[in-house]
Amino acid sequence: MPKLIATHEVDDVAHWLTSPKREEVFASVATNICTYVNPGAPNSVGLSMEVSDMAAFDAIMQSEAGAEAMKYDGVRPETVVVFIES
Repeated sequence: MPKLIATHEVDDVAHWLTSPKREEVFASVATNICTYVNPGAPNSVGLSMEVSDMAAFDAIMQSEAGAEAMKYDGVRPETVVVFIES
């Protein structure tokens, strides 16, 4: 199961940290989802997770549900960067 890290910027870190959307949207394809904040950049955050199906993960990221979850969480989509364990 590949591990990945996703970084991005958000509008409100406190809201993002408490949002249930990550689990709702990614629970079917990811486990061990952990959140991170960048103490030197107030709106910069990250996630790590283990993904069971990368094609399904990519489909979620491109889906309407994924877009709605990002909007709800205040994610700035143009800042999303995903790293996959090599």
